[in-house]
Amino acid sequence: MKIIVDAMGGDNAPQAIVQGALDAHRECGVDILLVGRAAEVLRAVEACGEKTLPAGVEIRDASEVVEIADDPAIAFKVKKDSSLTVGLNLLKAGAGDAFVSAGSTGALLAGATLLVKRIKGIRRAALGPSVPILGGHITLCDCGANAECTPEYLLQFAFLGSFYAEKVRGIQKPRVGLLNIGAEEEKGDVLRHETFTLLKEAGDQGRINFIGNVEANDAVLGKADVVVTDGFTGNVMLKTLEGTAKFLMKELKNVYLTNGRTKLGAVLVKNEMAGLKRKADPAEIGGTPFLGISKPVIKAHGGSDANAIKNAILRAKEYAESGFIEEIEKNIDHMRVKPAPEKV
Repeated sequence: MKIIVDAMGGDNAPQAIVQGALDAHRECGVDILLVGRAAEVLRAVEACGEKTLPAGVEIRDASEVVEIADDPAIAFKVKKDSSLTVGLNLLKAGAGDAFVSAGSTGALLAGATLLVKRIKGIRRAALGPSVPILGGHITLCDCGANAECTPEYLLQFAFLGSFYAEKVRGIQKPRVGLLNIGAEEEKGDVLRHETFTLLKEAGDQGRINFIGNVEANDAVLGKADVVVTDGFTGNVMLKTLEGTAKFLMKELKNVYLTNGRTKLGAVLVKNEMAGLKRKADPAEIGGTPFLGISKPVIKAHGGSDANAIKNAILRAKEYAESGFIEEIEKNIDHMRVKPAPEKV
């Protein structure tokens, strides 16, 4: 298994990217292909305490970097020798099994769509992160790749999320819910109404385990395994959850530092609090797959540290080994809008 890594993508590149890649290589034995400015990448390798490249780690030179100010729609075309573009072309050519980048989300999505291509029959690729909730995680699909959606897009997102939950997360018959402002069928806007109809039909036909509308608070409490929505609403939900988690952790810290008695309590629950903090930390997940792309492409957070990059590479390995993409290719006909039966 070889993972291609964009060594120049993200706020902490290349040092954190290289460190995380080396850690992943040591931890799970995957081969690593680091793509970026070779001299800078080598200096980062040396700063990690490696005098020479470890066996199984390679560098592919790429002289350009996609910057945050670049137009994401055309950056991969304009900067053809960027680490992002070169990495995606290497994935397309079969030089690796998956690609990981903490670079521009828009540029990565555009490049993956136009270079690596979507799975035939998939209308739009979607970001499908695993989001921590009570008792486990949910797959949120989409969380930012598609701000404007049609009911057909959301129908396919439901299937993508369901197959991902089954093949990668190991959930049998994952419960699929449509994010809405109420559980009742009549709630929501036109997009939600029309999508509900399509998902209900798919559920009645046994093509998906659709449980109806779910509100955000119920989703966080574990009512569904997969939550389907447009990228705009999904991104708002995701960022709200991340901000709420940080707020609560800081407030808990303040509570425990109030006086001697609470400080003693903090000592008694130190290990449990550390576990809670890890569960709420996005770095522990590491990366989010672009579901629907014909080969595994994983987006890491732009501010990823070495631990986040390591975990993103581990997610890429799991994704590449899961058979998810092959499952989508085999079942693409089940993911389409079924024509209404002709009236006799």
